[in-house]
Amino acid sequence: MRTSSTADTGGLALGVGAYTLWGVLPLYIHLLKGVPALQVLAHRVLWSLVLLAVIIVIFRRARPIFAAARGRTLLLLLGSALLIAINWIVYIWAVQNDHVLEASLGYFINPLINVGLGFAFLGERLRRIQGVAIAIAAAGVLVLAVSGGGALWISLALAISFGLYGLLRKVAAIDALGGLTVETLLLAPFSLALLVHASQAGTGAFGQTTHLDLLLILAGAVTAAPLLMFAAAARRMPLATLGLLQYIAPSLQFAEAVLLFGEPVRTVHIATFALIWTGCALYAFDSIRASRASAMQTAPE
Repeated sequence: MRTSSTADTGGLALGVGAYTLWGVLPLYIHLLKGVPALQVLAHRVLWSLVLLAVIIVIFRRARPIFAAARGRTLLLLLGSALLIAINWIVYIWAVQNDHVLEASLGYFINPLINVGLGFAFLGERLRRIQGVAIAIAAAGVLVLAVSGGGALWISLALAISFGLYGLLRKVAAIDALGGLTVETLLLAPFSLALLVHASQAGTGAFGQTTHLDLLLILAGAVTAAPLLMFAAAARRMPLATLGLLQYIAPSLQFAEAVLLFGEPVRTVHIATFALIWTGCALYAFDSIRASRASAMQTAPE
């Protein structure tokens, strides 16, 4: 019989693994720098679908997934598919065009966007420190906007699209594997049409070299693996703890932008990130405090 300690350790490993894979994603995308961003997106969709199909067949999940993906749930997944496609294409373009710094900023902002969306649309209570954290982060965004430094639209597009994606997936009555599968199915026809058109026009990347083909096929695992690891981690550990792990990915991306890709860091970037990091630290502190308070209230006397 597995102990709770073992389960927590396993969940923590899965969570750290998922966010680490997302954190090093720019290294993979840089290997595809010569491939148009839309083609990279299309390959992510199609090869993810192949991998997901294998998983579904092995675990015999097709019937419950398609039973769940109807009516309101299907409409929500149509919206989430569009949002994740926007998020992916902006992220791929940003990495390929040396804007990893702005991309990392977007994912630092994202947790605070989530808090705001929960307050606005789900009736979730906004704790005082959370409100202060959001205000400080917003000040950081404002500093960057006023200065005109960096491609702020990238940061906001990534944060808002992923925040809204999370909101739709939260209210859609389907699990992580099912939701990702249906989203991928919805995007697959457009992805296939794009790649067929590129091939007929002689601009398709696939089929040029074995090395490039393998990298594009790998897009399926690169896309699906961290999402499935994250879903498994969410079932095995407190959400407050999992929420703190989400800063691993943008921290790694920030380090890669500065140390590996040589993107310039100006004074306004430092000021912006200082404010964002302060907001994130307050949010993390508040999450830990709320989690401990909840645990004390539910503990047997």
